[in-house]
Amino acid sequence: MPEYTDTAALNAAEAQLAKYPPLVFAGEARTLKAKLGAASRGEAFLLQGGDCAESFDQFSADGIRDTFKVMLQMAMVLTFGAKVPVVKVGRMAGQFAKPRSAPTEVKDGQELPSYRGDIINDLAFTPGSRIPDPQKMLQAYTQSAATLNLLRAFSTGGYADVNQVHQWILGFTDRDESEKYREMAGRITDALDFMRAAGVNGESSHALHTVSFYTSHESLLLEYEEALTRLDSTSGKWLGGSGHMLWIGDRTRQPDGAHVEFARGVMNPIGLKCGPTTSAEDLKVLMERLNPENEAV
Repeated sequence: MPEYTDTAALNAAEAQLAKYPPLVFAGEARTLKAKLGAASRGEAFLLQGGDCAESFDQFSADGIRDTFKVMLQMAMVLTFGAKVPVVKVGRMAGQFAKPRSAPTEVKDGQELPSYRGDIINDLAFTPGSRIPDPQKMLQAYTQSAATLNLLRAFSTGGYADVNQVHQWILGFTDRDESEKYREMAGRITDALDFMRAAGVNGESSHALHTVSFYTSHESLLLEYEEALTRLDSTSGKWLGGSGHMLWIGDRTRQPDGAHVEFARGVMNPIGLKCGPTTSAEDLKVLMERLNPENEAV
C-alpha cells in the first residue's frame, strides 16, 4: 500500500470521491453474481479479459472499442461452440493500481519508490514522480466513468448487433489460414440466415442487438475503493461502487488483512487470485471468510 505524505490532501480527495456517484450500480452487481452462479453450474461460460494495467496516457476511445470488439468476437465463437451464454467481463474502467513485491526499485545506482500504477504515482524515474499523489484517484474516477459510458453505449447502441459481430469474425477469418475458423464462420452465417428467414432478427428480438458487458479490477488501493463504497437501499448491503466485479491479488490475500476484510463486506462478486504459494488450507480459510454462506458465484 502507498504511504501518502500529505494527509490533508488524501482526506480531501477521499471526501470528494465520497460525493461522486458510484461507477456501477447494485442491480448490475446482483445480475452479474447470478450469471456467475450459472457459470459455476455449467450453464454459462465466463470470459474475462483486458490489459494488465490501464494508464492515463494511453486512454482513447479506439482502445476501448478494440478491447470491446475482441471480447465480443471471442464470446461469439464460444457461444456458438459451447451452446451456452457467455458472461463478458472486461478488466477495465478501474485497473490502475499495480501490486509490487518491493517498496523501492534501483536504476543506475539510484533507489526510488516503486511505480504503483497511474492511480498512485508516475512511471518516470524521478523522485517527484514517485511521490504518491491522492489527486490521481480523482483522475482515475473520471477516466473510469468515461470508459463505462462508452462501453454502455457500445453495448446497447447497435455496435454489438449480432450481425455486426458476425462481420468482425468474418474479417478475422479472412486473414487466417485456419479451415476450422472458416468453417465455423460459414456455420454462423447459416444460423443467422435461418433466424432471419424465421423472422427473429427484427425489433422483436432485443437480445440480438444488445449485450451485457461488465467491468472488473483488483481492489488494491483501499482508499479509492472505500471512498466509492455505497449502501444499497434495496438490499441494505454495501456495494463496492468502483466496478462490477472486484478481486483480491496474490499479494493481498491474507485472511486477516485489510483487503479480505473489505471484500467480505461488499455485495459484489469477488475474485481471488491463487498463486503457487496458496495451500489447500489457506484456500479453505479464505473461502470461508469471503463466502461463509457458500453462495453460488
